Amino acid sequence: MSVKKLTFLAFFTTVSLAVFAVESALPPLAPIPGIKMGLANIVTLILLGHSAPKDALTVLCARIFLSVFLFGQAMSLLYSIAGGLTSLLVMALCRKLLSGKFSCLTGAMGGLTHNMAQLLTAYALTATPGVFAYLPFLTLSGVLAGLFTGFCAEFLDRHLSRLFPRFPEN
Repeated sequence: MSVKKLTFLAFFTTVSLAVFAVESALPPLAPIPGIKMGLANIVTLILLGHSAPKDALTVLCARIFLSVFLFGQAMSLLYSIAGGLTSLLVMALCRKLLSGKFSCLTGAMGGLTHNMAQLLTAYALTATPGVFAYLPFLTLSGVLAGLFTGFCAEFLDRHLSRLFPRFPEN
């Protein structure tokens, strides 16, 4: 891996971690566990638009591990990995189906699948069917948060070419 590529990935990891830290410091949006905007997902969407999915995966995993180490508890690692990897896969597929164009739909699908993966993880860990009582709330919040992050990524994408005329190759 070139130094330029490593610097590129480190920059985006830092940005996503900083966004995550700021969002973590904000009060919860709702009194329901697991509902948050997921603003660090904006970085993932931008990387999916301008780089290889493996770069988005690298930055996502680095952010998850660093955020758990710096801000969270070890148990949140399982939920973050399940949600992050599932949403990344779905968003990459959506972008491929949409011919690589940005879409708020991509963000909405990512937010929805992120929450569903976390809900399934909670059920797998606790074997408590009661966790599915959160399903309507997590569905709605996942779609709304995903639409918002998709819109933000779309907006930022229009202005990114000035900062990064060409994203680095391997």
